[in-house]
Amino acid sequence: MRRPIIGIAANEIEDAGARLYHLPISYTPCGYIKAVQNAGGLPLVLPVGSPDLAKDYIKQIDKLILAGGQNVSPGLYGEPIQVEEASLSEDRDRFELALIKEAIAQKKPIFAVCRGLQLVNVALGGSLYQNISHFSDMNIAHMQVPVSREIPTHQIHTEDKSILREIYGKKTAVNSFHFQAVKELAEKLKVTAFSEDGIIEGVESNDPSIVFLGVQWHPDFAYDHLEKEMAVFHYVVKKL
Repeated sequence: MRRPIIGIAANEIEDAGARLYHLPISYTPCGYIKAVQNAGGLPLVLPVGSPDLAKDYIKQIDKLILAGGQNVSPGLYGEPIQVEEASLSEDRDRFELALIKEAIAQKKPIFAVCRGLQLVNVALGGSLYQNISHFSDMNIAHMQVPVSREIPTHQIHTEDKSILREIYGKKTAVNSFHFQAVKELAEKLKVTAFSEDGIIEGVESNDPSIVFLGVQWHPDFAYDHLEKEMAVFHYVVKKL
């Protein structure tokens, strides 16, 4: 049986450090690669490029994964920048927005993690909180550094009749590595998981023409430690 081809949108860094001779590199965290392989998929990394390449890239794949990384540029949802500009990548934003548009047009499912969820929400007309560090007084650490990446650090609740309820149950604990979060949800999306302080943690499509699952946490950090985090990759590769 043919393995599903799972496109994983890559990131870039201008200086990879002395070990790699300070080269600019295109990369994706290995968690996505290994988890897709373990789930029976064939990962294909899509390097950041001109938006006009998106149509051909999406034609080559069965499903698209949008990974975590930089903050989404606030200008995309009409707000002045209130975060460090070094934390943004307009080239990546433009390329991934084109991938999203083409995936929807070609009816290819999208799985989005952290930044990826945020970008899809913006692409469909939603907005973001640029900084959630003072979002609530519930003392939930949405950026859990220095706690190890695979360790769950706060609870989420899933909505009934959702993909996330099927995979994670009514309540579970997840890891957390983000400064931004969904503010106004796009009309074509619905909330399917949230944290105890009200942060949107899971989003799915309520439009039958869009196949989408987004999570605010990082299954790619814990796929080899927690069965439920590997289970979401099995779902993406085999069912989404």
